[in-house]
Amino acid sequence: MRIVSDGWRYAMPPGLLATLALPIAPVVAVASAGIAAVIVWFFRDPNRSPRADGIVSPADGRVSVVRSAGDRVRIGVFMNVTDVHVNRAPASGTVTAVTHQSGAYRPAFSKDSDRNERVTIELDGPVPLKMELIAGWFARRISPYVSPGEQVDRGDRVGHIAFGSRVDVVLPPSYDESNLLVDVGDRVRAGETIIAPPEVSHGTS
Repeated sequence: MRIVSDGWRYAMPPGLLATLALPIAPVVAVASAGIAAVIVWFFRDPNRSPRADGIVSPADGRVSVVRSAGDRVRIGVFMNVTDVHVNRAPASGTVTAVTHQSGAYRPAFSKDSDRNERVTIELDGPVPLKMELIAGWFARRISPYVSPGEQVDRGDRVGHIAFGSRVDVVLPPSYDESNLLVDVGDRVRAGETIIAPPEVSHGTS
């Protein structure tokens, strides 16, 4: 099973404790080994591949936000503790910007999370869009995997949020809410679930 590199950093202390404690404190050793195993599972990074044409979900989880702001539609996916936390490109294109914005650490499912710390990845391609990797109340580490100028394919790994939170996709002005293929409450899988068609005319479904 592929593991996010950060996972080993978090899993090593309880794993080492389990090894040292085994001869003298078996209960502590078993508990520590269990914690290490859970951390490794949490940082799992399975392979994914899009099943059809269209814009794919950037994250595993549940759709928690669908709203329009000006002429753009935003789709947000909330990741809970059981979800894979590797984030993927919704569409193919060239990375034009990767920017970090400091902020608060409110629960990612609340409206206050609009002011949370985030990393924004902008993609220019057939469907120009941007992703926002948003920290939550517990998450403190957002790790983008891409840099400006890089070419990515739809479904490629582009980042990771340690211990959770939310990823938003902001679609280009040609899309409106009637074009979306998911709604609030739907379960989605990063790099596989189609959340919007590959191309639309403004105001059409």
